[in-house]
Amino acid sequence: MRIIKTAVMAVLILVFTGSMFSCGDNGMSTIIAAGSTSVQPYAEILAEKYSALYPDSAIDVQGGGSAAGIEAAEAGTAEIGMSSRALTEDESALLWSVEIAKDGLAVIVNPKNPIKNLTLEQVKDIYANTVADWSDVGGNKAKIHVITREEGSGTRSAFQDLIMEKAQITPKAIVQDSNGAVRQLVSSDPNSIGFISLGLVDETVKAVELDGVEATSANVINGTYNLSRPFLFLSKGEPEGLAKQFIDFTLSPEGQQLLINEGLIPVTPDTPDSSNMSNSETEGNG
Repeated sequence: MRIIKTAVMAVLILVFTGSMFSCGDNGMSTIIAAGSTSVQPYAEILAEKYSALYPDSAIDVQGGGSAAGIEAAEAGTAEIGMSSRALTEDESALLWSVEIAKDGLAVIVNPKNPIKNLTLEQVKDIYANTVADWSDVGGNKAKIHVITREEGSGTRSAFQDLIMEKAQITPKAIVQDSNGAVRQLVSSDPNSIGFISLGLVDETVKAVELDGVEATSANVINGTYNLSRPFLFLSKGEPEGLAKQFIDFTLSPEGQQLLINEGLIPVTPDTPDSSNMSNSETEGNG
């Protein structure tokens, strides 16, 4: 808990400091979007495009984790908070929120690992450390190296809710602070297992099938692949001014197409056909 509080305080300090410069001498309007490191790389892509279209506006995108984004939105130190998990009932009562996209969660292994499919129960047992050897799930005789995200991560929270339920992730797991770090570790260790944003799966890792269903955006959309989570923008009240304009852009066909191009799943009904969605090669956090 101390680590989470420290991270939240660090982000709040950053966004408070940044807010002091929200309107520069050159007349440029600036807002802060802070929070989930899963949402962060996609928000940066949206912000870059928005600023190109509207040069007098700037979106300062900062990370820190979903918990920090929720805190920043509640405190009003960020005009937009970012979360990669659903809000609790108490949080929903305090915050305005909108889902900007859906993201699948992929369970990944090293490409050299012969495992192609795991059941959800097997993944749960691996992360609870009741299964500790790959041979117990049809693989080679080798100790499983479990990699997880840090406490307070929206990615970890979604994994906990969708797979672990009341079981706890083993304290023996190797903890990493971003999707990119998890992917890098799995790509370099043939005996490792991790979970990351589906949009960040690339050729350096292998997404396993879960209960025989391939981890693809199309399967998230058709409901056969059940590991998905919301990407949310939050604010202390109904967004106004530049914050509202940026959110409207994100939900527009153009903004949604940018997210589709990065492997996310659109939420607006008038988005162009997403049948050609491709996985992102974004090296962002998660």
